[in-house]
Parts: sequence; C-alpha cells; structure tokens
Amino acid sequence: MKHTRSWFSLIGSCILMALGTALALAIVGAAASAALPSHDSSEGLRLSTPAVPQIAPGSAVFEGMVTDSRCGARHQRNSHLSPAECARLCVRQGAMYVLVDGNHRYKLVGSQDALDKFAGQHIRISGARQGETIQVNSAMSLF
Repeated sequence: MKHTRSWFSLIGSCILMALGTALALAIVGAAASAALPSHDSSEGLRLSTPAVPQIAPGSAVFEGMVTDSRCGARHQRNSHLSPAECARLCVRQGAMYVLVDGNHRYKLVGSQDALDKFAGQHIRISGARQGETIQVNSAMSLF
C-alpha cells in the first residue's frame, strides 16, 4: 500500500508543478502584453483617409484574408513563396485578388496598389457586395 501512495504523490506533485508553471507563464504573458504599447490603427494601410472604414449606403464590412483567385488560401503551387508573395505573383499572371472568409470567396474590385500591400494579410474591408464581388471602399489590416 505504501508503494501505491508514493506513485500517487509523485503524479500529484507533477500535476501541481505543471499547473504552477502554466499559471506563472500566463501571468508573465499578461504583464508583457500590458506593458507593450497598444497598436496604433494609423499604421494600417487604407484605401481611404478615415481611421475607421466608412460604411456607405449599401455597403457592408467584411473580414478575411486577401489572397488570389488561382491559389486561394492554400498556395500549394508556389510553396517556396510566402502567401503574400504567391498572391502577388498570381495576380501579376492574371488572377484576381479575393477575400477568403471561411468557406466564402469574394472577388475584390478596387485599388490594385492597396490590395498588393494587403496580400496574404487578414483585413477588414468596407464595400458594396454584388453577388460574389466586393467593390472595395476602404480596407484596414486587422493586425
């Protein structure tokens, strides 16, 4: 019986040490994130001047990743390239920029220069949707 208790105490001690370490790391992470300066939204690239996308009548806000119509979110053809580089290359070769939001893919129509900058990034877009196409009014990086 004494032999069994030592195993239980050893397992219990390991569990308590793991929980203590996890708690300490959570506290350090929370303190570090509180100490870092907040993200300034003016650093994000936009198609229009307002800090918050203006929603025009008939417009909506969409969030997702900017990629290309050829590769989508997977980018398997050019695996040696980053998703941003692959999307830009595919668009130069004739593909269109798309916004991938879960199972939905929307073609993006708007400023190609601004969309080039957002390629491979998660963004928030304000624009008018017609079918599977979004006419982009403004865009902002989520990170």
